Amino acid sequence: MEDILEVYGRPYDPLNPVVCIDETNRQLIKETRIPCGPGRLEKLDLVYVRNGVANVFMIFEPLAGKRETVVTETRKAIDLADILRYTADVLYPRAEEIVLVTDNLNTHAAASLYKAFPPERARRLAERFGWHYTPVHGSWLDMAEIEIGIMSRQALAKPSPDVEDLKKRIRIWTIKRNTECSKVDWQFRTQDARIKLAKFYPTIL
Repeated sequence: MEDILEVYGRPYDPLNPVVCIDETNRQLIKETRIPCGPGRLEKLDLVYVRNGVANVFMIFEPLAGKRETVVTETRKAIDLADILRYTADVLYPRAEEIVLVTDNLNTHAAASLYKAFPPERARRLAERFGWHYTPVHGSWLDMAEIEIGIMSRQALAKPSPDVEDLKKRIRIWTIKRNTECSKVDWQFRTQDARIKLAKFYPTIL
């Protein structure tokens, strides 16, 4: 936890950007329309049709107020590897090191890169990142999770019927939020943690 808080306390450095990555899945749900005769109102059935699940990756640079969202059909190691490639080669090609904050999900590791790319490329990508993990049961320390919560409330309150609709709504939200340069006002510091979470620290006699 203190490692993450130290990272969040660093000044903005475009050559070493702090980037938070997290993901969430969304159930795709279609409405069922009931056929009607001429002159009668169309009706919607109360029973919804499940239309699969889509995954949404959030790539968030809190100090710059920038985020990128990517919708995928699955949530596998190779999906995470492609997100890391996209982050390193497309979003931050000139960065000396990308200071990566993520949680402890089993796919959130350099090993995922080796499942998707040849060893030489996987190693090159892995070395572009400085990895920082939130503690177990402490994924709330990942600011990308905060952005996902905001996205869910503002753009995804109503279920999407298919992947294309989901992509469209998320893209509109992402552009709007980036235009506003919305940032997270992070107030939780190491000293606060040592006071508020004192029971989790070891007692030294």
